[in-house]
Amino acid sequence: MLMPEPVAEAEFDPEVAGLRYDPVAIADYYRSKPLQVWGRLLTIIWPFLTFGLSLWWDKRTGQAAKNQRLRAVRLREVLTALGPAYIKVGQALSTRPDLVPPLFLEELTQLQDQLPPFPNELAYQFIEEELGDRPEEIYAELTPQPIAAASLGQVYKGRLKTGELVAVKVQRPGLAQNITLDLYLLRGLAGWAQRNIKQVRSDLIAILDEFGSRVFEEMDYIHEGHNAERFARLYGHLQDIYVPKIYWEYTQRRVLTMEWINGTKLTQPEQLKAQGIDASYLIEVGVQCSLRQLLEHGFFHADPHPGNLLATPDGKLAYLDFGMMSEVKPYQRYGLIEAVVHMVNRDFEGLAHDYVKLEFLTPETDLTPIIPALANVFSNALGASVAELNFKSITDEFSALMYEYPFRVPAYYALIIRSLVTLEGIAINVDPNFKVLSKAYPYVSKRLLTDPAPELRNSLRDLLFKDGSFRWNRLENLLKNARDSQDYDLNQVMTQAVDFLFSERGVFIRNRLVDEIIKGVDALGRNAFHNLSYMVRERVGLAVNQQGAVPADEQQSLEHIKRIWGILRETQGFDAAQLLPLIPRLLAKPETQHMGQQIASGLAQRVAARFIREVLLKDEAAPVAPSSATNGFSRQANGNSSPHLALPAAVSR
Repeated sequence: MLMPEPVAEAEFDPEVAGLRYDPVAIADYYRSKPLQVWGRLLTIIWPFLTFGLSLWWDKRTGQAAKNQRLRAVRLREVLTALGPAYIKVGQALSTRPDLVPPLFLEELTQLQDQLPPFPNELAYQFIEEELGDRPEEIYAELTPQPIAAASLGQVYKGRLKTGELVAVKVQRPGLAQNITLDLYLLRGLAGWAQRNIKQVRSDLIAILDEFGSRVFEEMDYIHEGHNAERFARLYGHLQDIYVPKIYWEYTQRRVLTMEWINGTKLTQPEQLKAQGIDASYLIEVGVQCSLRQLLEHGFFHADPHPGNLLATPDGKLAYLDFGMMSEVKPYQRYGLIEAVVHMVNRDFEGLAHDYVKLEFLTPETDLTPIIPALANVFSNALGASVAELNFKSITDEFSALMYEYPFRVPAYYALIIRSLVTLEGIAINVDPNFKVLSKAYPYVSKRLLTDPAPELRNSLRDLLFKDGSFRWNRLENLLKNARDSQDYDLNQVMTQAVDFLFSERGVFIRNRLVDEIIKGVDALGRNAFHNLSYMVRERVGLAVNQQGAVPADEQQSLEHIKRIWGILRETQGFDAAQLLPLIPRLLAKPETQHMGQQIASGLAQRVAARFIREVLLKDEAAPVAPSSATNGFSRQANGNSSPHLALPAAVSR
């Protein structure tokens, strides 16, 4: 949060460094400036008043549905005309389905952060004030006109005296003064709406303050430079990711000098093709980088629009403009992973609880009506395989649900929506069949299998077990998807699986795994015996038992195990010899010995039970031809009244 202190006229002096967003200080300042406040208020009130009257008239005449798109377009035009703060507000509202109806959301996403440039004389004056020298003394070259102009500043292409090509970003004059006044007025409006409009469920003041903090961070170019360097440290090592260098000796709060990137937008596939650059590959690189931003380190680029993602001549993906960044806390990252897993596996009860953990819903919310609503809303979006899931369609479906039920969109998630929808939009321009979730699920699967965090271990357990039964198909899908992740390490998976399995937190899975191993080994043995018996009987001419030796459910588990082994063998980097070092580790653990005893005991019980059922009881029940010997045996058996052999329910299969 960046805003100058103390509260005084100099507070908004562009020369003041360390600008902080402080709503209390801003309010104190503008209470002493009633003429300035009322002048701006009247400028704002008139277009919004006419817009509000249009909505009222539409509703009164029954034309609301018919004119909704027209009104949405008008709102976008009003926000654009009112300047930087309102353009930013509109962009923020475009990611708030809990506040804005779907048609208005769609229109607000088209808000362009573009304004006419301001005069070069003012830009050069700022450069001199900030850097302490005239532009011609610092830069060998500067373009005669800015190459881009946005709500917060404009950019020139230049060259340093030392020869490096650079981008020079200069802030708009009077920006801090204008932004703070508009934020003061908007905060007052948010407070009034929160007190007087019952339909408002979200904390509008908190949302506005979060927005104010982001805008003021964007206005501090020193902060942006630090963001760029942090981004480079976290993600610059990823394959084919490039982050431009910041030239600190030519950077201050209102002037930023960074490395110039000669590149082509990803939305220009023909130009990329002419350069021999694979646009689809770079989209994949961008998605993988975004996943690590959102789900691994939590520090993410919140504005990846086409102008901020460029393909370099050597085929790398360069990120630009680090003013709008955000962070996802660890518990939020784990919650997002769990939500993706529950959504893909259509576990809507689990998904509803995820929304509580992620602060979309309060803990007191009754989830009973929300769970079927989630199932109903997502049924169309999730009607296909993971490979066909479209993030935009899911977001659109979810937006309608949020507007109807008591959902609140956390500030961090609003920026995630913006980031992913923008990225998928760029990707679809290159490949109409591109699906972000299809590309994301291999990474999510890998994280579930390799991340030792307790939250994800619990999520993996819940995913693989239901009512005490192991869901082999889900393990199969996880392994199949995870192997498609770029940095999937099967040996790491095996090592961490062993560590977790034999920890205190793995007791539940160990016990269930013992049951599955017993069933699997028993089924293999019965299959082998059945096949051998079949072959021998067929050769000697005896009657052959055509019925399978293993029940259908156990046979299915056996097939899953075979397929899982096949997936492991096909996984890149798999080497059975590398699994050998795990064996001594396993054998040395007391838990392994205990599991071995449980497995041996369980197998013995199943064999004994089957022997009793198939041999002893079958012989007793079998019809026999009358003879003196058998009659004598029968009388003896009846006379002895042998006790009934009761089989344990658990082993009578």
